[in-house]
Amino acid sequence: MINWRWVPFIAAVLVLAPIGVILSSVLAPADEIWQHLFETTLIPLLLNTFWLVLGVIIGTALLGISLAWFTAVYEFPGRRFFSWALLLPMATPAYVTAFVALGLFDFTGPIQTTLRVWLDSDLSWFPEIRGRMGVIIVMTLAFYPYVYLLARNAFLSQGKRSLEVAQSLGFSRRQGFFKVVLPMARPWIAGGIMLVSMETLADFGTVAVFNYNTFTTAIYKAWFSMFSLHAASQLASLLIIIVFIAIVLEQQFRARMRYAETKKSARAQRIQLTGWHNWMVIGFVVSVLFFSFFLPVAQLCYWAMQSFTQDYDVDRYLEFLWHSLTLSSLAALLICLVVIAMVYAVRRYPDPVTRYAVRTATIGYALPGAVLAIGVYVPLTWLDGQLGELALHWFEIETGQLIQGTLAIMLIAYLIRFMAVSHYPIDSAMQRITHSVDEAAMSLGVHGWAMIRSVHIPILKPGIFTAATLVFVDVMKEMPITLMTRPFGWDTLAVRIYEMTSEGQWEQAALPAVTLILAGLIPIYLFMRQTEI
Repeated sequence: MINWRWVPFIAAVLVLAPIGVILSSVLAPADEIWQHLFETTLIPLLLNTFWLVLGVIIGTALLGISLAWFTAVYEFPGRRFFSWALLLPMATPAYVTAFVALGLFDFTGPIQTTLRVWLDSDLSWFPEIRGRMGVIIVMTLAFYPYVYLLARNAFLSQGKRSLEVAQSLGFSRRQGFFKVVLPMARPWIAGGIMLVSMETLADFGTVAVFNYNTFTTAIYKAWFSMFSLHAASQLASLLIIIVFIAIVLEQQFRARMRYAETKKSARAQRIQLTGWHNWMVIGFVVSVLFFSFFLPVAQLCYWAMQSFTQDYDVDRYLEFLWHSLTLSSLAALLICLVVIAMVYAVRRYPDPVTRYAVRTATIGYALPGAVLAIGVYVPLTWLDGQLGELALHWFEIETGQLIQGTLAIMLIAYLIRFMAVSHYPIDSAMQRITHSVDEAAMSLGVHGWAMIRSVHIPILKPGIFTAATLVFVDVMKEMPITLMTRPFGWDTLAVRIYEMTSEGQWEQAALPAVTLILAGLIPIYLFMRQTEI
């Protein structure tokens, strides 16, 4: 039998290694690089990143909490449809929404062009879509489902009855929401906002489309424009420090909270909206859903049909699709195998040290893709050089690049980042395999691999399928790791979107974007099947 105990520790070391490599650049800084960064880019990067994160947090909190409250507590026409439809923007990568917004609302886009003709005006009053507010709005529309989903779960479990308790104490409905319901839902809302913060800090595609400089774009430019891997490492070290500070602050904030739970109220009678309140809520929900999902998808389909019928290179597109499918499949297979071994290790050795190793191995999802690309590339480049020197010294063979320029770097980075995505569904499925199941199998003479193959795998299959699907879709949409570590010529759908949007060719980016959205709908469909939304 395999010694499962070592798997979580190996995975934890794999995650901690790139973090250590990046942070080591802080301990041995290059003065000239820090001076250059401080004089030219560092302060603007900090300010841009701060205002972006703050703006997206405020926007997603306002949208997510209000939408969650309306769909969880009130009854209005179409509520059941809107309850799950409001999750659809999760299927659209933020960088796709970004280039659609630019294509529609920019100065030369159809919206402003049509308004100038109709109103016979220069539209000096029209807001600038390429500014900071444009990036914040796009990210808010892309990320609000994180807050919406968690806040809605909170309101379903305690919102209606908490509101009734507040009203029995003499509060109005509005006062009860702000004084009782909202404070009790804070842990869920804080979790959603934390996810939004991590996604915003990690985002590369959206800010690159808007040419809005943040740490992720600066890391990419330092590596590929300045050809300075060391400068990229210095910037990555700052970003990773910011991320960990955010994680620590969030954990401290939630640790000080104490709340009493009420009985689940999902089946409680909802409050019926009437009159103008009814139409205001419907108009608000429809507007959010229209601008966050239906309008971008409709415009993408229109562009895709135009580009496909005119001069689209089908063979080239199929190559991008094949690369994306291959990478996603290999990553899903590798990550699920590693995670299965990890949960087996915890099952056989449920001591605190092993559990802590698993928790460490699953923190990679909090690391921005650009940071991971640097953290994985640097040590593997060093290892590649050492292997080449050994081969030349002992065998007098010039090996060239053994690891660089291969898919290995990409797959290792994917493994580190997405282990957390697959861990929860597989671990949840493992909890269903009690020790009594093993004892019953052994009483029938089934042991070792036969037990795993005949008993465990069938029970784990739904969890493995869910985990593989989530990883597959996440890798399909992932941009910075793929863009920064891919072998020469190994372009994917996400890379194609970046290359076309960086040149303003929205139509050429539409078909791969539609493909990514269709892939992103898969986990939403699975989620709706497994939960009551």
